[in-house]
Amino acid sequence: MTVLIDEPLWWFRGQKWSHLVSDTSLDELHQFADAAGIPRRGFHGDHYDVPEEYYGELVVAGAVATPSRELVRRLRAAGLRLSAAERRVGS
Repeated sequence: MTVLIDEPLWWFRGQKWSHLVSDTSLDELHQFADAAGIPRRGFHGDHYDVPEEYYGELVVAGAVATPSRELVRRLRAAGLRLSAAERRVGS
């Protein structure tokens, strides 16, 4: 089981956000997010957007802090990365 989280670098609505992904399966990602209390509305097809204030808590819960480029590389290698167009269709 490997759930990854990048640093909260992404600004939206006045706060920074991280991406939470699994490099194994979406089921694993949903299970981790559910256990951590992350609402399903934060899911965007291949990742969860999580506000900066949850970053430390998610790392303590087992998410591995990973640079953004590495996170995307591992998501692609697992065959789980969606294109921006595919994520929009799923919204």
